[in-house]
Amino acid sequence: MKFRKSKDEEPTAPGQVAIRKKSKVPGVMITQFVEELPAGKSLPDFTRKPIALTIQEGKLAFFKAIITGDPTPTVKWTRNNGEISLTNYCVTCDPSIREHQLQIPNVAVEQADTYKCIAENEYGRAVVTATLNVIETQREQSIDFTKSLKTRTDRPRAERKDGEVDERFWELLLSADKKDYEHICAEYGVTDFRWMLKKLNEKKREIEEQQAQYVEYLGNLRHIEIKNNGCAQFEFEMDLKDPNAKIYLYKDGEMVPFSIDSDEKHSLRQMGRKFMFTVNGLSPDDAGLYQVDVEGVNVFSTDFKIPMVDFLVKIEEVKAVEREDAVFECVLSAPLPKISWMGKSVPLAQGEKYDITVSEDMLIHRLVVKDCMKVDNGIYAAVVGIKSCNAWLIVEADNDPKNHGKKAARKTTQAGGSGANVMKIAAEQQAKLQKAKEEKMEALKQQQAEKPEEAPATKVEPQAEPEPLAEPERLAESEPLAEPKPLTQPKPKLKAKPKPKPKCKPVAEGVVEEPEVEEIAPEPENNDGSEQTVLEPPSEEGGERKKRVRTGPLVPDSIIDSGVHFTGGLQDVRAIMGQSAEMVCKLSSADCDGVWYKDGKEITSTDDLKITKDGAIHKLMICNCKEEDNGKYRFEADGRKSEAILIVEDPPRMDPDDLAKFSEPVIIKVGQNASFKLSFVGQEPIKVQWYSEGEELLNDTNIKIEKSSSHSSLRLTKCQRKNTGEIKLKLKNEYGTIEAFSKLIVLDKPTNPLGPVEVIEASSSCVEFKWRPPKDDGGSPVSHYNLERQQLGRNTWKKIGNIPAEAHYKDTDVDHGRKYCYRIRAISAEGTSDVYETDDIQAGTKAYPGPPSTPRVVSAFKDCINLTWTPPANTGGTNIVGYNLEKRKRGSSLWSQANPPEEPIKAKQYGVKDVVEGIEYEFRVSAINHSGAGEPSSPSEFVIARDPKKPPGKVSDLKVSDSTYSSLSLSWTKPKEEEGVQDEAKGYFVELRPAENIEWTRCNSNPIITTSYTILGLKSMAMYWVRVVATNEGGEGEPKNLDNYIIAMPPPVRPNFTDRKMKSFMVVRSGNSARVTINFEASPVPTIIWLKDGMPVPKRVTMSNTDGTSQLLIPSAERSDTGIYTIIVKNMVGQETFSTEIRVTDDPKPPGAVELEQNVPGTLTVSWMPSPDEKRDDRLHYMVAKCDSVKQTWHTVAHCVFNNNFTAVNIMPGREYNFRVYAKNDMGLSEPSESLTWGVVRKKEKFTVNMPEPKTCNFDSAPTFTVPLKTHTSPEKYECYMSCAVKGNPIPHVTWYRNNISLNTNINYYITNTCGVCSLLILSVGPKDNGEYKVVAENSLGRTECSTQLTIRE
Repeated sequence: MKFRKSKDEEPTAPGQVAIRKKSKVPGVMITQFVEELPAGKSLPDFTRKPIALTIQEGKLAFFKAIITGDPTPTVKWTRNNGEISLTNYCVTCDPSIREHQLQIPNVAVEQADTYKCIAENEYGRAVVTATLNVIETQREQSIDFTKSLKTRTDRPRAERKDGEVDERFWELLLSADKKDYEHICAEYGVTDFRWMLKKLNEKKREIEEQQAQYVEYLGNLRHIEIKNNGCAQFEFEMDLKDPNAKIYLYKDGEMVPFSIDSDEKHSLRQMGRKFMFTVNGLSPDDAGLYQVDVEGVNVFSTDFKIPMVDFLVKIEEVKAVEREDAVFECVLSAPLPKISWMGKSVPLAQGEKYDITVSEDMLIHRLVVKDCMKVDNGIYAAVVGIKSCNAWLIVEADNDPKNHGKKAARKTTQAGGSGANVMKIAAEQQAKLQKAKEEKMEALKQQQAEKPEEAPATKVEPQAEPEPLAEPERLAESEPLAEPKPLTQPKPKLKAKPKPKPKCKPVAEGVVEEPEVEEIAPEPENNDGSEQTVLEPPSEEGGERKKRVRTGPLVPDSIIDSGVHFTGGLQDVRAIMGQSAEMVCKLSSADCDGVWYKDGKEITSTDDLKITKDGAIHKLMICNCKEEDNGKYRFEADGRKSEAILIVEDPPRMDPDDLAKFSEPVIIKVGQNASFKLSFVGQEPIKVQWYSEGEELLNDTNIKIEKSSSHSSLRLTKCQRKNTGEIKLKLKNEYGTIEAFSKLIVLDKPTNPLGPVEVIEASSSCVEFKWRPPKDDGGSPVSHYNLERQQLGRNTWKKIGNIPAEAHYKDTDVDHGRKYCYRIRAISAEGTSDVYETDDIQAGTKAYPGPPSTPRVVSAFKDCINLTWTPPANTGGTNIVGYNLEKRKRGSSLWSQANPPEEPIKAKQYGVKDVVEGIEYEFRVSAINHSGAGEPSSPSEFVIARDPKKPPGKVSDLKVSDSTYSSLSLSWTKPKEEEGVQDEAKGYFVELRPAENIEWTRCNSNPIITTSYTILGLKSMAMYWVRVVATNEGGEGEPKNLDNYIIAMPPPVRPNFTDRKMKSFMVVRSGNSARVTINFEASPVPTIIWLKDGMPVPKRVTMSNTDGTSQLLIPSAERSDTGIYTIIVKNMVGQETFSTEIRVTDDPKPPGAVELEQNVPGTLTVSWMPSPDEKRDDRLHYMVAKCDSVKQTWHTVAHCVFNNNFTAVNIMPGREYNFRVYAKNDMGLSEPSESLTWGVVRKKEKFTVNMPEPKTCNFDSAPTFTVPLKTHTSPEKYECYMSCAVKGNPIPHVTWYRNNISLNTNINYYITNTCGVCSLLILSVGPKDNGEYKVVAENSLGRTECSTQLTIRE
């Protein structure tokens, strides 16, 4: 085959004056036609550009582009060499998604070219190009491709052109490991590895040159793979020359947006030079070729493939006993050689602990967890691509008493696994896959038969030097459901030459083994599917060998008849002794017979062995399996064989009749013996265990267990009622477990009845009560109860006799007011229970009713007062028969009955007529039942006997006198009195309604007589409506509302700072704390904002706000904290601001070397190197001092020098001068930097003075307290100030402690240290401040401390 590569040339637009713009998509050129783009308009651009295509001749090719722009651009397609006509091209557009396509059906070689897509509107134009490469179909007579792989001597050495293979092939190779080259070449049909390596090296050099523009280092490439958390990742290490270079991600040539947010679909995470791309929420659409570009240059490519497979059978929960093996099995819908297994979210690998296997058909995958222990409990999962299934492994403790206190022996049994069910499903799926494959091959045969015969095959010389080749047979088997694809180059087939006598090797279960082959020779094929015979050199035996050569177009696994083979092999079978077992296999042909073997010996049909054939299915039936039937069975047909093992198991078994008899309950009486016995058969040893209610029984005084090889018995002596329950026999051997169940019922007398009794009625005529039945009826139902009665005060019991089994009795033979006690016994067929004695029950107890409600005055007149009330809640157990109503005058202590004594009031209302006009009365009422009159109610309100009054009018002058955040004070003027219209007000009700509600609520339940009221419990800043209602005996007047709603808040106050002297500048030593406290007043509560240099303060700065105070604290100030701090106090009334400058500095460092220079006689120029703090402190300046040899004293000659030189005047000749330069800032002076001596000393006679050698003074000292702390006692909520003095050199570091807890960073304490005076201020002390306070001073020479006690008075 030959490739034709198109030319890539871009014509220019003559006379076009334009502004070049850069697109977000690499490779797109944008030209702007106007100087400024109008608002809301945009240039044409590509969000998806066409990608280069390499396609086979005759196929459908199309370019796809998505274009944006406002106004909508017009789109035009062109090509470099030729025109685009509607006869050979199809242009489509989807306006809804702005997608444009250029389709080329039945693409021809002549259409290979560079195609250009042009999008243009009135403001600009966007252009992008894409290359179409067409693979020309081979028309000349093909050669023997298999022979050509052996040697390169006769191969045409024509140089291959660029672009002959899909560009994806090269992109994958550039990022792949060398071990993956063969696999990628096989996938893309490339067999000339030497040419491939040469071409790959050229491309690597090209891409490295391009990458060198942007990338300094690229390595550690890791291709995409699926991770445990359900996402896919690929990563690499890269150093960029420009950290701001743009990185792009493409999938199948289309740009994919990504972000640094790990929750997005595509995300990028960068850690140093490591780049990690993640694809979350995987789906089949995520498969494809992923590429990473830096500024349009490809740096990494990886192909992501998701296997299209699912689970037909998922793994299931497994329960295993300790030291057993646990098995998880699953069945896939398509064959895969390997899947991933996870155990408790950790990948598992083949080893001593885990055994991972796969069946021959690659459908059944199995995980065996060996020697299970408790630590192996957890969730295990099988993962295939984006599919997974999981299940629990539960490891139970070994309850074998023989293993208590020692390690149990390793068990040979396995728990879990679905066995034959999994095998059956896998066999059915394999049959479906094989059928689909056969149908596909048949369809390919028909296609081959319909094609006309090509020219006869030519003879090809044999060649040497075989090169690596792909494995098409294996590839075809791994994807039996894929659509057939024509290969770009022919691939050889392998043909096996069998030995005269093939020997078979033993294989694992269900494996079909092919005969051994002696020699493998490649079988050549031709392009048209026909075959030709080629002569080969004579063999060693003499004569010529003929070989068939294929001469047609090659298709995958082209129609090679493999002869008779197994479509379903034998599977291992487990059978129970005495039952039947069946072994089945299936051949690809129904016309072939075979032979059965057992342990290598041929077998034929007998009474117990039945061999049958049903078409292509061959069966071997073993009836009445015995131990000698164990062994390996093999079926051979046409040189093929399949083997499997028959395992005859002998688990414990029981005779059904004996089991039915054993299951019948055993019923005995207390003190008798119970026996259980059951026979069984099975392979020894058999473990026998007896259980009662789930608890294992062991030999004991009353328990006798007998065991033998054929039966076991259990004898329970002197049984008690508690022995009643389920009896279980458990038999277990290496082949299985069986259980048998029975029931033991021990009969006894019932237990005594249960109390307490519930009294239903206790009146003067009867006593009725009930009780609870016995807790245990002894195995027989209660038939009767026996009762006795004793009257309190007597010694004899009266027999009442037996009553029915209902736990209820009504005694009518009672005397009023007497107390009775009863004895109750339960009677059943097994005897009489113990006695239950009740508490005393009184007959006819007198119970008076409770008081009714307070009488309410309905209306009052001068000759009658009407009242009403409600009955009492406690009636005394009997009905209410009437009421007595009493009255009393104000000031009197005597109550008189209002109704006649012999005529109780039947109704719950009454009109009292025996009243005197103008007199005030109060009333009370008492209820009467059969026991008599009860307690009277509380008295009613006083009411005057007079005709009704008129309700009062509205109050006037209602206003708010004061308000807070939780209360509101009101005042008003009483309404005017108008005779006949409105009477005098006797009280007032205040009503409140929140703005969001529609119902009014009364704030006072009883009328108030004052004309002011304070409402409490309001919600801060909430809106309320308020009104006042006047009332008197005639009723309530009309309410008076406030004119507007009110807000629960104090009267509005504009923010105002209350401190008269607030510091606008403060200097803080670096490392000390800085604190700014601002006091203010404002209403409502203001919003407080702190700013530093107009920006929000850093997080390390803490702010605390209280009522009327705001504080800013820098715990440990640094130079970067220097700035202007502004507080803004704002509420609805207004705002107020205040700024203070905080300068954080430290003792200045001395200047550098000082130099002296005399440029003018009588003057000296002093210059020095700047202090290291000069750049960090803009307030740093210098001070210069001078000393001459005459005066011998230092005096300052310059202050506030802000440069690094100074000119000293009045320099006298003949004198020596020295200068000192100090650095000075807000903290003080630095150490001086001294110059060399300047001046010429006159020569005089030498005068020598012997001075004693001066002693050096060392002022260093450990810290000591010169003034210690004093004991403090302070009232609660007052300020407390503590101070002490400390000295030492170097200056000691001071730390305050309360109860051994450091306070230096606590914002509730104001701590200062000025020249050794250490102070601590507590603004408002409370009980929490009680305790011991300690000051610790330490420097490099030592440490000292001083403590005191603070006591808070209440």
